[in-house]
Amino acid sequence: MEAPEPMPGYGELARRSYRSLAGALRGCGDCGWELSRRTWAENARLAWSEPLLCLLCAVGWTVARRAASRRLFRPFAEWCQLDPKDAAKVPESVWKLLYYLFSWSYSTYLLFFAGYPFFYDPPSVFYDWRKGMEVPADIAAAYLMQCSFYCHSIYACLYMDAWRKDSVVMLVHHVVTLALIALSYVFRYHNVGILVLFLHDISDVQLEFTKLNVYFKYRRGVYHPLNDFISNVGCISFSVSWFWFRLYWFPLKVLYATCHSSLRSVPNIPFYFFFNALLFILTLMNLYWFTYIVLFVARVLLGQVQEVNDVREYDIDAGRKVAAVQKNNGKLQNSSSCKERKPLMNGIVKDKRL
Repeated sequence: MEAPEPMPGYGELARRSYRSLAGALRGCGDCGWELSRRTWAENARLAWSEPLLCLLCAVGWTVARRAASRRLFRPFAEWCQLDPKDAAKVPESVWKLLYYLFSWSYSTYLLFFAGYPFFYDPPSVFYDWRKGMEVPADIAAAYLMQCSFYCHSIYACLYMDAWRKDSVVMLVHHVVTLALIALSYVFRYHNVGILVLFLHDISDVQLEFTKLNVYFKYRRGVYHPLNDFISNVGCISFSVSWFWFRLYWFPLKVLYATCHSSLRSVPNIPFYFFFNALLFILTLMNLYWFTYIVLFVARVLLGQVQEVNDVREYDIDAGRKVAAVQKNNGKLQNSSSCKERKPLMNGIVKDKRL
């Protein structure tokens, strides 16, 4: 058994990936619709029962979230007497925290405790690849869970989640992620898929945990410094993990394996350009969201922000304007306007329902 290949640097990633992409492009003399149709027919493997099961599970996620929000998350937020606009966002964050914590824990189990070498040896995701190969049951379970959840997430982004400044990008992210998950299963690229999910879910866990502590800083009309401290630590941890997992490990492990190593293991690997294009789009979205993180850190260092808040929220800007008006008027009061009590859709009040 050969030793794992050392992880490259950014420069080596760029050089080798460019050479591999350019070589594949030069060798693709008959690329086009006819080749794509033939490649799909020869390599795609999907039983009719599998997408049906995925859709049923997606409906199950939606019903479960609706029930949990109505009977558990929202009553708990009201019992804690949170600010109305924060209480309205608690169910979404709790739901996502629980899901991403479970999904990341499961992918961690697969990569570090189930005997798969994909994290320490990313090129191994393509070793012994063959069309129509059997998907191990533990990886198939992860794919069913993730694919159905992202089907649910597309619906939830439109009709259940609070609308934010980046919600359109988030919707595109869900579509790209769903396409990657579903098609990587169809073409048996499930090994690299588990690595991609592991490197992304950890940031969502930290994001939702930090947001919940921001919401719970003021409850029952009392300031709680412990939640404030945890939210500050969580913000730092989230920023570091986003860069380390999504902008360092993801390109150097995943993109290197898919752009360069894949062609060495499988010279005529199906839909090479299509899957790498989706992964590059995912990388660009990670960079886009990292600008929000950098923007927030810069505002903190410049003293423009005194406490942790989600800069993507519409009601953050609205709240600042209300606070400024109240300060100029020389009085401090609790606003009960509709805008502070309901999630915002494109800057317009919209109470989303199932």
